[in-house]
Amino acid sequence: MLYLWIKAFHIIAVISWMAGMLYLPRLFVYHCTAEPGSTQAKTFEVMEHRLLTYIMSPAMGLTWILGLVLIWQGGWMTSGWMHAKLLFVVILSGLHGFLSRCVRDFAAGKNARSQKFYRIINEVPAVMMIIIVILVVVKPL
Repeated sequence: MLYLWIKAFHIIAVISWMAGMLYLPRLFVYHCTAEPGSTQAKTFEVMEHRLLTYIMSPAMGLTWILGLVLIWQGGWMTSGWMHAKLLFVVILSGLHGFLSRCVRDFAAGKNARSQKFYRIINEVPAVMMIIIVILVVVKPL
């Protein structure tokens, strides 16, 4: 029964993390149009910082911790699908780090990327999520 509770909270953490991963680049798209130093730019900076600090980073941490517990408790350490899933979760974590850097760049007035770049980056978490869900549900490897 404990395994199911851990799994439920893992899924909640994943949903929270993914919501942020999908929303933050969208905020960047709009932030690109704001004049640096303007009230609008400052509002985006606060929104981005809070989303990252209070939702995304804690959710990512819980996703990892609970996921590793599930791997251990479920005996999934030698499963090929799990290795593939972990690869994509590591890539998502790297993207999270990149987005964190973007938040700092915007706050410092140093963003050098375009709206188009952020529109493209916005699609990456969705694609990764689809791959991960397929790996977990279908277990093809």
